[in-house]
Amino acid sequence: MKLPGLLPGFLLLCTSLGSSEGSHPKPACRYPPSQWCRSLEIAIACNVQKQCMELNATKPSRAVPPVSVTLYYEILCPGCRGFISQQLFPTWTMLQDIMTVTLVPYGNAKELPSVNSPFTCQHGEAECRGNMIEACIIHLTGHSAFQIIYCMESAANVLNAAQPCLQLYAPSVSWARVSSCVTGDLGNQLMHANAVMTRALSPAHTHVPWVTFYGEYTEDNEDKAMSSLFSLVCQLYKGVKPPACNGAPVRLNRSFC
Repeated sequence: MKLPGLLPGFLLLCTSLGSSEGSHPKPACRYPPSQWCRSLEIAIACNVQKQCMELNATKPSRAVPPVSVTLYYEILCPGCRGFISQQLFPTWTMLQDIMTVTLVPYGNAKELPSVNSPFTCQHGEAECRGNMIEACIIHLTGHSAFQIIYCMESAANVLNAAQPCLQLYAPSVSWARVSSCVTGDLGNQLMHANAVMTRALSPAHTHVPWVTFYGEYTEDNEDKAMSSLFSLVCQLYKGVKPPACNGAPVRLNRSFC
């Protein structure tokens, strides 16, 4: 469930729009600024074609592969929530042109041979439902998924935030579609796929958050990621570093489940 990066610099775009005459978004624009350059249709609807073209011209060369980051997590783990809200999402926001993020909501859950309750989770039934909600959101919303997940994980109540976060960042996807996914076969299929991915980890995960880079886990990279994921992504990228990588690193504390 890979989340493709959006075009960078939407904060810069917002600033330039606010200071340029005649470049304010049309009233018909119903997308948040972070999505204005997602497609030509949205750029036209929001009257930002020129700005998006200029941003696109500054993108790093795709001849150098982006840093591939995969997060194995569970939605109610405090350490996972902290890593998503304080490390992964801010890093992706600044460096999304040189990194890709894959989210695998499952964590320390177990798959059971039961039709009525095929999964059991470390933090109870609510977490199992939440894992499935996020798996369905990732499947249904594509480009907007990470913003929705961040919105949920940084909220006081993850589950209660799901519907308003979906409406904010993916207004074209109805909550009814997510509910249908969660209560139908698709939700179980998505969770089974996440279970298979998690069980296939080598070495096997012993805690969450569990982060791999280019599909591989090392304790050294974990230590660096938990302290400053931003610095690690800049270090691992083999191409010309973006200007953001020249800033001073910020170190954070770690927490696991």
